[in-house]
Amino acid sequence: MDTDSLRLFVAAAERLNITAAGRDLGLAPAMASNRLAKLERELGTELLHRTTRKISISQEGAAFLPYAREVLAQVEAGRAAVGAGALRPSGVLRFAAPSSFAQLHIIPLLQDFQTIYPDITIDLRLSDTRQDIIEGSFDLALRSAPLEDSSLMGRKLADDTRILCASPAYLEHSGRPMTPDDLEAHRFLSWSSATPRQIIHADGQTAVLDPTKMMCRTILDDGTSQRLATLAGMGISVNSLWSVAQDIEAGRLVRVLSDWRLHDQSVLWLIYPKSNVLTPKVRCFMDFLINQLDIAKLMGKRCP
Repeated sequence: MDTDSLRLFVAAAERLNITAAGRDLGLAPAMASNRLAKLERELGTELLHRTTRKISISQEGAAFLPYAREVLAQVEAGRAAVGAGALRPSGVLRFAAPSSFAQLHIIPLLQDFQTIYPDITIDLRLSDTRQDIIEGSFDLALRSAPLEDSSLMGRKLADDTRILCASPAYLEHSGRPMTPDDLEAHRFLSWSSATPRQIIHADGQTAVLDPTKMMCRTILDDGTSQRLATLAGMGISVNSLWSVAQDIEAGRLVRVLSDWRLHDQSVLWLIYPKSNVLTPKVRCFMDFLINQLDIAKLMGKRCP
């Protein structure tokens, strides 16, 4: 089983096009098809379903794909270790990130990254619903949560401080709460789980933020939508500082109970499977994000 065949299979599975994958690797269509067929014979299973109209990955192919990627990553890391790493990092980097964060802070940086590393293709999958990094065969993911999974490794990007905020128009109309108990008289933009959460004061005292005791007429599970609804004056909400820091600085939003924050110990991590080799393409992307993201701006250090 040679690595060129594995590279062809991975490219064909990602593009669902054997001819295009072969062309990328300098292979004629017939040669690409023959090489894939040989790999399937070696494995004793069909990796890709082929019809005259389309290509699809088989169940066995989907199961084999992360292992093929891992072998190629090991080879790439080995080449780098013996000096072949002088070559520019290359390949497809599969990166999962929350859509709200990526739209605000990562996508604006990608042009600069691709100028520096023109041989890396970013396959960016955005969702505020957590994606399984191992089952999804991701090289890297951004996650906001305590790093508790022992199968993952990570580099801390920043603390993910979450605060209460509202628009000036809402506060002018409904009044400004002065204590956590005052929140029960206000409209609240709830998260989908609607479970009570603890909030903590700067001096260490705690209180409970319970959506069931507030006027919850809007329930959202997307961070960008939460921010936009807050800007529209629909109520008080909990938002990450990295989501609303610019709005607070510009006066479009106001912190509510400014000495209080959500007590959930969330952290922004760049994570990758422990079993994976940290390949040059992953390492350079992690270093780029850590160096280029304005952490002070993310954490609202410039905000009142």
